[in-house]
Amino acid sequence: MRLLSILALPTLAFAATLHLSIPPSTLLPNPATLPPSTHATLSTLGQSHTALLQRNNAFTFNNVSAGSYLLDINCRDYHFAPLRVDVGAEEKVEVWQTFRGNEWDNKGEKVGEGVGSCRAEGRVVGGKAFYEARSGFSPMSLLQNPMILLAVVGFGLMVGMPYLLDSMDPEMKKEFEEHQKKSPLGGAIGGGAAGGNPLQNFDMAAWMAGTPAKSSSAENEEAARSRKRN
Repeated sequence: MRLLSILALPTLAFAATLHLSIPPSTLLPNPATLPPSTHATLSTLGQSHTALLQRNNAFTFNNVSAGSYLLDINCRDYHFAPLRVDVGAEEKVEVWQTFRGNEWDNKGEKVGEGVGSCRAEGRVVGGKAFYEARSGFSPMSLLQNPMILLAVVGFGLMVGMPYLLDSMDPEMKKEFEEHQKKSPLGGAIGGGAAGGNPLQNFDMAAWMAGTPAKSSSAENEEAARSRKRN
């Protein structure tokens, strides 16, 4: 019996106590509203400690042996920042911020320190949302559609162009009309007054064969010659 008590002395000598409290914050104004299933885990390779949430909104870990631990707070409604807890051989306890996905040696700010016993605070980083709210209909959302914007701009030009032409200077209006007649689009649209639509005389077969297209005068001469032969 004495031998067992003597062997247990080193274990008790190097066991530390960690107190982790949850203070009020903007994301969690009243920590007392946390669900009773909230608990904290202190885990390392081959060891794991669990502490339940107490009435004073805190967790207590007793008899923590020397080692480096990851402290997580598991809650149904909130996310908490993970912490790193280092317990030295001389009962020195240090609590650091840690970051998931980074190397274990990448430590953040120290949030707690003590000998034999240490106190630290858990930080809320956000709430958990299990359901996504359905967005309602908004008429302004139609303006985010490119096709709607193109239709609105085209309608505005169609309605406003006559008023714009009426308000133009006569010389500028005449110059605009001449420029419109010289443009390919103006010639295709209003080519009837200038001798027919040029798109009607376009020879698609000749263009695909790579041969130069025949002019209208050459076609008329060939038609006249065929008539004389007949």
